[in-house]
Amino acid sequence: MNENNIKTFFTYLQSEQTAQQFLYQQYQCIEEINPEIMSYENCQTFIYYIKHGLHFYETGKGLTTILQPILFFYGMIHLIKAVLLTKRPRYPESTKLLAHGVSSRKRKKQNYVFMEDEVMIHNHGLFSYFSEHLYRIERMSTNKLKMGDLLALVPEMSPLFTLHNQQALVRIGEIGTKKLTFPTTLLDHYHLTAKSFQRHLYTYLPKVLSTSTHKDYIHLELATPIQASSGPFFFNTEDHSISFPLHRDLFIPFSEVMIHYLLLYNLSMLSRYETEWWGELIATKPNTDYPFIVHFLYNSSKKIPLLLGNEMYQNHLNFK
Repeated sequence: MNENNIKTFFTYLQSEQTAQQFLYQQYQCIEEINPEIMSYENCQTFIYYIKHGLHFYETGKGLTTILQPILFFYGMIHLIKAVLLTKRPRYPESTKLLAHGVSSRKRKKQNYVFMEDEVMIHNHGLFSYFSEHLYRIERMSTNKLKMGDLLALVPEMSPLFTLHNQQALVRIGEIGTKKLTFPTTLLDHYHLTAKSFQRHLYTYLPKVLSTSTHKDYIHLELATPIQASSGPFFFNTEDHSISFPLHRDLFIPFSEVMIHYLLLYNLSMLSRYETEWWGELIATKPNTDYPFIVHFLYNSSKKIPLLLGNEMYQNHLNFK
């Protein structure tokens, strides 16, 4: 997952000719459509999804924290729609898909803590739609998720959690590797035997070629490396490591794109509708919400264009 390659690929897609050629390439494996006609019909929309998405991100990076959640959230939505258009030529098939697909609960004016807040996932809307068609997650294991749990699953947040004497993720390998190593201490946290734990993992992994269990570690060798979009494995784009949830209650087999979407949705709602709380947070930094939110926004603005761009770039390479 090379950042320069992905930036170059985004630039490559910013002409009608190259965007149409890329979409034509992707549409050839989709039945019941004419790839040539659909690629011409969609190429302008595809270009603007990418252009506007990246512009939202670049503009947000140059502004104060007060406005960043809104710009990053809508930048993310545009890039998600661009990826969707490569797989769903007729997107949006209905007006139901135009809704965000999640909601936040009513907040108390006093003693509100972001880390303890929750979002609710709806059965319809953009979130469920892209989760199904981009990450093959048709049914959610839960419809409510806590902000603190979601933040803990972002690997770049781990150093901040460590400073607060909390650990949510454990390192199991390197990006691009076919070998993964799980500490056997996970067995106690998951209440599973070594064999049961391995069977539990197989659902989310590519083909496993071999396994070996030792006193302290379980080693797996894969036929192909894990893809960046595969939950419950989370990629750290700073140190190129792969992490896995340390505790069973944090085992959420979501793509990290889904996690960032939920966090940015709630932060954008706060910045738009809870202006007093949001303004006080930025001005006075009263509690630990502030460093976690600021650190997340910084990392999300770098990581999400990289992850979504990588999905399209890898799809392009697979057709070569």
